[in-house]
Amino acid sequence: MIKIHNLSKKYAEVEAIKSINLQVKPNELFGLIGPDGAGKTTLFRILTTLLIADSGNAALDGLDVVADYKKIRELIGYMPGRFSLYQDLSVEENLSFFATVFGTTIEENYDLIADIYKQIEPFKKRLAGKLSGGMKQKLALSCALIHKPKILLLDEPTTGVDAVSRMEFWQMLKKLQQKGITILVSTPYMDEASLCDRVALIQNGQILTVDTPNGISKSFSKPLFAVNASNKYQLINDLRNYDLAATVYPFGEFVHVTLKIKNPDTEPLKSYLISKGNKEIQVGAIEATIEDCFMELMKNGERRMNIEC
Repeated sequence: MIKIHNLSKKYAEVEAIKSINLQVKPNELFGLIGPDGAGKTTLFRILTTLLIADSGNAALDGLDVVADYKKIRELIGYMPGRFSLYQDLSVEENLSFFATVFGTTIEENYDLIADIYKQIEPFKKRLAGKLSGGMKQKLALSCALIHKPKILLLDEPTTGVDAVSRMEFWQMLKKLQQKGITILVSTPYMDEASLCDRVALIQNGQILTVDTPNGISKSFSKPLFAVNASNKYQLINDLRNYDLAATVYPFGEFVHVTLKIKNPDTEPLKSYLISKGNKEIQVGAIEATIEDCFMELMKNGERRMNIEC
């Protein structure tokens, strides 16, 4: 449904995206996962015909993003990262406006947005600028869906909203997927990757890997340990000075550590931490998360760049 081939875009000397290749299958919920500045928004603007790439090409449902931009704008729904609806119009007026622009009515496609719109319908007379973050999110999604698009492009739709609204939003996306809509969604939140059918991890304008969430987690080949102690600041410093430590990253209340030896015994690590004065030490083997894999891939990418330089 979405095909991207060698797509590149540069702003002055900054390469926002670099020779990206990607395919999204029909009716797939595909996640583009990466931090701010990774190139997600640039890619979305090219796919939504708002920006022209320097090289490469992209097609949505067989339509070229440059040659067929007018047709593409009719078949996609787009929700940009920043709330872009008319804040001085009411909820109802915004929805009516977007329906009119696409030559339809709220009533004609109400079944598509019913589950979402019902949650904000009691506030339909309220100005959009006066809505909470979660309600703005639902209104923006309703406006993106009102013309019954085949492809939904959502650029960081859950940024800035509370955890409950984030989970509700993903539940809504799953229901929309069941209605035959292909969804491409970007997010900086690694925990949302597990909610997608497949994901692409992106950093510095480059795709690091593409796979199912489970496939990415299983690709982590090094033994991984979660370590904790009473003084976390001291723990991190001591781990980073440990000769056998390969990587050391804070993850919530624990520190995730990989070692330079295969199938390592944790006793030498515990003994080392005790010798440094750490107390209440906990060390346990764990399965890698998407974020662990992302950090490892990013580190490998930086290593390759240094070698090439």
